[in-house]
Amino acid sequence: MQLRTLGRTGRSVSVIGLGTWQLGTDWGNVSEADALAVLEASVEAGVTFFDTADVYGDGRSESLIGRFLASHPDGGITVATKMGRRADQVPENYTLANFRSWLDRSRSNLRVDTIDLVQLHCPPTPVYSNDEVFDALDQLVSEGVIANYGVSVETTAEALIAIARPNVATVQIILNAFRLKPLDEVLPAAKAAGVGIIARVPLASGLLSGRYTKDTTFPESDHRNYNRHGEAFDQGETFSGVDFEAGVAAAHEFSELVTELREEWKVENHALLTPAKAALAWVAQQAGVSTVIPGARNPDQALGNAAAASVPELGAEFNARVRAIYDQYFRATVHSKW
Repeated sequence: MQLRTLGRTGRSVSVIGLGTWQLGTDWGNVSEADALAVLEASVEAGVTFFDTADVYGDGRSESLIGRFLASHPDGGITVATKMGRRADQVPENYTLANFRSWLDRSRSNLRVDTIDLVQLHCPPTPVYSNDEVFDALDQLVSEGVIANYGVSVETTAEALIAIARPNVATVQIILNAFRLKPLDEVLPAAKAAGVGIIARVPLASGLLSGRYTKDTTFPESDHRNYNRHGEAFDQGETFSGVDFEAGVAAAHEFSELVTELREEWKVENHALLTPAKAALAWVAQQAGVSTVIPGARNPDQALGNAAAASVPELGAEFNARVRAIYDQYFRATVHSKW
């Protein structure tokens, strides 16, 4: 497993991390036993970075990670959580007093005194320009409540504002073969500033696995059912904001591209190069990306995700074809939105 420096935290983390939104049951039910097995399989495969949030299962994801950390005290795992989405989304709620309250709960869930990395969880846009917010975060670092802080953003404009702040360690942003806008300015700016990039939704909510058809359905409790048009939160978080049927068609072309690559390589140990592994590898191979955080509902998915770290360079032709698919299906409808 390749390691990279996580921006201004200075920590070395695995290039393939683990996103744990699924463990909060917002993607359908995942038992505690299965959730802990996902964490175990990920670590065994070399994953050293877990991303969670206080709102995932209203603390369930954090608590499961806390149990795992307690049983693996020397695991060398960096845990990033997020805060802010359990409160009304108004800038006035982003205060030092609220941060203390929210972080006390997360520290209890995670069973730690100091949180490795806390991220503002896609706050209202004015928050990124509020000096008092970042002064409060600096205060919490000085007190040892958190070791580092970053932001999780919806838009590239928010990312660029955050990158310009001197103590923002990381920016988490949606980046995948169906969401290319961060490549234009955000990744170059982050690389120049030494800010880490945490790439989330790398499989476009599963579209890039190539397993879905236009008739695929999802459980009632799955956000791919109830948030397809932004009914519950930002539409861009579900299928990267692309139309589902267009996404299925584009994913079919992406899968064909992966098949062509397998045939071109003609190497037996690449026969298991799946569309999902290729999609994760493509994100990981973008200059400026620190870690990619796919989710997993079971150990097999976790192991498959981690294996993407060993995929060789996909090459210029592959990148060009990815851009062509994006240009055909999505650029006109999504590029200006996020």
